[in-house]
Amino acid sequence: MPQNTEIKATSQENHPIAYKERLNSWAIARLQPDAEREIVARFRSRSDADGYMQRLRQMMPNSSFMVVFDCQREEVVA
Repeated sequence: MPQNTEIKATSQENHPIAYKERLNSWAIARLQPDAEREIVARFRSRSDADGYMQRLRQMMPNSSFMVVFDCQREEVVA
């Protein structure tokens, strides 16, 4: 069966998130002073994220980190 390689996305707003992108739903967020959060890394499992966060806390003891589950992650549009 031939593949249709000419499919073009019409709108980025309603574009579903691909399965591969949904695999890394656990993220480590760095808490900023202005109550915003910056995603530092993404992981497939919570235990991987917890282990990495412990290492980050050792390396940067003055920073605040938290593990978050990001199920509605949006695709970055450049």
